[in-house]
Amino acid sequence: MNKKAYPTDLTDAEWQISAPLHERKSKVGAPTELDIREVVNAIFYLVDNAIKWRAMPHDFPDWQAVYY
Repeated sequence: MNKKAYPTDLTDAEWQISAPLHERKSKVGAPTELDIREVVNAIFYLVDNAIKWRAMPHDFPDWQAVYY
């Protein structure tokens, strides 16, 4: 990660535990261009801070992508 971490961001150890849950099982369709770890971090930030989707900080992926 190149950005300063938020308190809600996953640690490397937490990501290693949860990463298998986020692996893409199907080879059908276009590969994702998003960093799934950043999407998960954005969701945790949103839930912890009770912000609106459109108020997502700019260093996370676009709010529409995280919402999807």
